[in-house]
Amino acid sequence: MEGSRSRAREGATPAITGQKIIPAHEEAKIWTTRGSHTYRSTSFSLFLVGFVTFSLLYCVQPILPELTRSFHVGVTGSSLALSLTTGCLAVSIFCWGAAAESLGRKGIMFFSMMSAAILNILAALMPSWPLFLAARALEGVVLGGVPALAMAYLSEEIQPQDLGYAMGLYVGGTAFGGMFGRVAVGILTGLATLPTALALLGCVDLLAAAAFGIFLPSSRNFIRKDSFDIRYHASAWITHVSHVRLALLFGMGSLAMGVFVTLFNYIDFRLSTPPFSLSPPEISFIFLSYVCGMIASPVAGSVADKIGRGPVMIAGIAMTALDMGLTSSALLPAIIFGIVVFTTGFFTIHSVASGWVGRLALENKGHASSLYLLCYYLGSSVFGLLGGLFWTRGGWPSVILYAAGLLAVAGLFSLFLTRYEKTSCSAGRRHADRPPGPSGPRSMRMPSRRTHGRRRGAIPLAGFRAAP
Repeated sequence: MEGSRSRAREGATPAITGQKIIPAHEEAKIWTTRGSHTYRSTSFSLFLVGFVTFSLLYCVQPILPELTRSFHVGVTGSSLALSLTTGCLAVSIFCWGAAAESLGRKGIMFFSMMSAAILNILAALMPSWPLFLAARALEGVVLGGVPALAMAYLSEEIQPQDLGYAMGLYVGGTAFGGMFGRVAVGILTGLATLPTALALLGCVDLLAAAAFGIFLPSSRNFIRKDSFDIRYHASAWITHVSHVRLALLFGMGSLAMGVFVTLFNYIDFRLSTPPFSLSPPEISFIFLSYVCGMIASPVAGSVADKIGRGPVMIAGIAMTALDMGLTSSALLPAIIFGIVVFTTGFFTIHSVASGWVGRLALENKGHASSLYLLCYYLGSSVFGLLGGLFWTRGGWPSVILYAAGLLAVAGLFSLFLTRYEKTSCSAGRRHADRPPGPSGPRSMRMPSRRTHGRRRGAIPLAGFRAAP
């Protein structure tokens, strides 16, 4: 049962080795290890979480030109169908993240997925633009109970050495969901009608949510809070924001997502006008590039676990920036190739950043995930909406320059993060190389108080236990 594990383990006797220091309460947890049945069930369930969330969230992206015609709104106005949803999701993440500390993880995620799927069906039935936006906004509110809790669940349950790969699988699910929602709705809109496409997607996601409820194991390491304490939550959020590397990761998520949504929002309008003049079903096929994101996410997480997160993140930013320029070509094959590599780079960044947040947040992981996703979806909402202004005033070249500016700032953040990572690794190696004994650090070996210095022996550090 969620929250059944006692807080008493946080006071477990700690120790230290010459290689690695880890908190005792982390050592006492019942970890899910890679290759086990529980690991496979968890990975599949969290894959479904990513699928449902992103298929519902971004299903309107390939039909933005169709929305302008159906509801008689402008280009920037049509992007509200996505920006309003992601904006509401970003704000609601805070509320759901705080509530989950008392209510648990699995129940809230299940409720959110089911409710969002039903709201997507209702949105398909709305006769006017304001009512359609209202349904989409409510969809964002209930979906806020999914992403932060999914990341927190993985960080709490998965063995830290296997977290990068598991987080990559979750991000792969978001890639598959984003691809499926966009491609399915785009094709169905061309074959039938827009309401039919949205309603059918909602039905598919209802089934996926039911499967999630069946297969996801209950939390074993989650500690339920007895009551809601706003001071506790505020303190947790302030602590994470004050952490330099976490703050950089929050900014990284915002910038990367802003670039990603900007490109995919307005490439639809570029490809639907001469000289390309593609139809909605044809445009939706560009989202098959998400297959590369599905592959890149777990691979990037696994590689980051082995060689470090900084170099992998820099490689993702480089891929995103270099191939974004290809979308300015007049040749359709070059544009498609650029989108494919651009997508691979983005999911590399997101996979690494998501796992990095889970590793850096030593406690209150749900709050850290909430902050990361707040910035992530605010970037989608705000930067994506601003991209419409650049499209309206300067066309595609202005959109590319705008996105390049955001990526340049993200690149600076990644360099700082890599520098911090290298500094931490170097300090860890120097600490490991020190021999135990009188010449070692006094926190490791000191005279026993009981013998007044006649015996010297190792004593454990408060709050830590030795790695095996």
